[in-house]
Amino acid sequence: MPTLARFGIVAILSLSINAFADAPASAPPSTPVRTILERHDQTGVPGKEALLGTAVLPGGTAIPFHTHPGDEFGYVLKGPLVLKTKGQPDRILKTGDTFFNARGVVHSLAAPDGEGGTALSTWIVDKGEPLATPVTN
Repeated sequence: MPTLARFGIVAILSLSINAFADAPASAPPSTPVRTILERHDQTGVPGKEALLGTAVLPGGTAIPFHTHPGDEFGYVLKGPLVLKTKGQPDRILKTGDTFFNARGVVHSLAAPDGEGGTALSTWIVDKGEPLATPVTN
């Protein structure tokens, strides 16, 4: 490849890298984001399905009180998080902690001010029902 062509490619790449570096970073979400990673019918159990998903909570945010139409098993990928369960004391969850929410139990998950946190959950729920139902009081 001629030297002039190489110089041109290097110049274009350099300008592209500088333009990318100067671009504003996208703002982090200001509300929790739940992402379903997998969803499958539960083998041998008609009407039930298993879901695997994450909840990413920016610092100072919470997933409001809600219930699930089945059981939830959770693992904290990044903490701290605060599990609030109606009728029980708040539970501080650190990275590596696990939690369980039984069918119909009213609960909320919050991230204290700071870096926020992430939980990984598996739900075994009634198929066709909403994963979460908000609870207002």
